Order: sequence, then structure tokens, then C-alpha cells
Amino acid sequence: MIMKKKYIHKEQETPKSSLFGLTKKSHQINLVILPEKILTDKFFVKKTITHRLVYLIVIAAGFLSSCSTDFSGKVCPSIVPSPTVNESQSQISRPLTPTAEDNNFVVGVVEKVEPAVVQINTSRTIRTQVPQLPDALNDPFFRRFFGENLPTQPQERVVRGLGSGFVIDPNGRILTNAHVVSDADTVTVSFSDGRTVEGKVLGKDAVSDVAVVQIPGTNLPTVEIANSDTLKPGQWAVAIGNPLGLQQTVTVGVISAINRSLNLSTRPSSYIQTDAAINPGNSGGPLLNARGQVIVINTAIIQGAEGIGFAIPIDTAQRIAEQLITKGKVEYPYLGLQMLTLTPEVKQRINNYPNSNVRILADRGILIVRVVPNSPAARIGLRPGDVI
Repeated sequence: MIMKKKYIHKEQETPKSSLFGLTKKSHQINLVILPEKILTDKFFVKKTITHRLVYLIVIAAGFLSSCSTDFSGKVCPSIVPSPTVNESQSQISRPLTPTAEDNNFVVGVVEKVEPAVVQINTSRTIRTQVPQLPDALNDPFFRRFFGENLPTQPQERVVRGLGSGFVIDPNGRILTNAHVVSDADTVTVSFSDGRTVEGKVLGKDAVSDVAVVQIPGTNLPTVEIANSDTLKPGQWAVAIGNPLGLQQTVTVGVISAINRSLNLSTRPSSYIQTDAAINPGNSGGPLLNARGQVIVINTAIIQGAEGIGFAIPIDTAQRIAEQLITKGKVEYPYLGLQMLTLTPEVKQRINNYPNSNVRILADRGILIVRVVPNSPAARIGLRPGDVI
């Protein structure tokens, strides 16, 4: 059984006092943030990839020819994370023509990155108060007579979590999702070679869902970082992680879309969508390109859908991680505005509203619906009904 932690987004309805009774339409997305707290495992069907060798046989005047689909790849040495690697700067990071012995680039990607991908196990103790009654009296029928103010006793239970991560610094800094280590009392990091060490959360940011874990060690294997700004739909995507505790599971897909917005006010608006199979336990793990470079961090899936996963661009994650390492927190600009995209339909609804004391002239733009008192926006004179 997996206890699912659903992030259901419902856009806030605009109070009538905010702007002429205008109410935003609500959209719901059942978003499962990975991993969820796991009590017992439930196995999922993993997506696999099969490479077919297609023979085209043409017989004409004794002439025989054939063709096959090539896949590129070669094992590359791990490189300490650095600024984006330019393709023209290093021959090492380029996919090479496969040989007869190695015709699968995925093998090279896995062998290159696997030592730096880790499993993260967490635990936290939840303390609750339960009624102190004999089992025979612990029934709703008897509560009618004894009331709800019954004597209680403390009870503790341990909730365990599972996720993935990857080493970004040879001195033991690991990048993962914030929800993987959120409220954790203990953090245990396991490597592919069987080593297990205790970790400490160096910093986490719930808004971006990025966290940094510190473990002891030097000269640890690290991943190579790519430039996620250059991603294009259709590019190969290789996921390595620990779904349901199955260590170092590899799945393959493509980049399905870029700059996806999930309409979640507390989450970044630019996700990368992939069809590489990810499941609870993959969260915080890397999604790699054909060169074995990290391009995004696997983060979430849409509940009930297959082949639709979302990940945080590595450029965003690195920027957040640097602030967590240096400051221990992330600072965000704050305006104090509730805004709405202005369309001709929205304009018509506002102007036709009987109790509206504002008339919108612009057809398009960003409509200010609400201004928080004493906020920066309020101090510069912005008001509900203004169009930016």
C-alpha cells in the first residue's frame, strides 16, 4: 500500500470584494509528488526499451544490401560539476559512433553516472494522542455516553520515506528534492557499491522543491551537469533512480515538452515533461541526456496517467542549491499581487458586471485582481483593476 500525498491545485477564487465579483475558473491537477511515504511496496510495470535491427533486403541483379539503426554512445569519465560544458570544448562528452561490442548509448550513460546516483532513505517519528480506553469500550456507541473528552495516552509511529539523489560535489554534497527529506529525523544515503552513510540536510526550499544533503567523504564520484536551457522536445532522456526501493533502476524515454506550467502557485512554473518511466522513489534522481549529463531532476507525475512525468531544470536547481549552500535559504522577490491574464472574454465579464465601478479599456495584459495591504505593490500605488 502506498499512502499517496496528492497535491491538488485549485486556483483561489477572487473574493467579490477584490474585484467586481470576478471569479477565476478553477482547474484541478492531481499531482503526485514523488516519492510518497512508503509503508509497503507496490510494484509498477517499468517501461523498457528494445532496440530492433531492421534488415532491408533488396535483390536486384545479384546485389544485396542492408541497413541498421545505429545508437551512439561511449563510456565517459565522471567530471566534477562545473559550468555548462560546451559541445565544442570537449571531444569526451560527445556521443561516439557505436562499435560492434557497444551499440547502446544507454549502457555508456549508466556506467558513467551510476556511481554518483544514490538512494535516500528517511524516517520521522509522528507523535499523536489516542484515547485511553479498553478495547471493549473503544467504540463510537460508548462515546455517546462518555463524550469526546476521554483520557488519552501518547502514541508514536515511524513514517519512512524513499527517494533518490546524485552527488554534485566530491566533498559529499548531494542534490535531491525538498519533499524527499522534508521533516526527516534521519537521512541515510546508499551508493550503488553498497556503501551506506548518514546524511544531514544542508538546506531545503519548499517553493522550488530543491534540497542539498551533506555526507562525509572526499573524492566521491560526481555527475556532469548539462545546460537545460538548450533542451528540445524529442531528445533522449535516461532516468536512474530507486523506484519502490529497487536500486539503480534505469528507464529510457524522450523529452516530451519544455516550459510546462502546472498552475501551482507554490511551485516553479517551468517544468520539463518526459515520458521516461518514473515512480515513487525516483524523486530527486537525475534525468540524463545521451552524453550522460544531468539535465533535470525527476519530481512529479500526474496521478492516473502513464508516461507523463515532470522534472525541474538543472539550471534552476543549481541556482537554488548555491543559495542553500551559502545562505541556508532562498530569497524570492515579493510584490503582494494577485493577478489574472486579461482576455477579451474577461474584459466583457468585468465591464458587464452590474456592481462594477471600474471599466477596463485594454483588451489584453495582466489584470491586477487584488493588492495585499502594505505590500510593495500597494506602496507604489497599484490598485485592483489596473492592467500591466
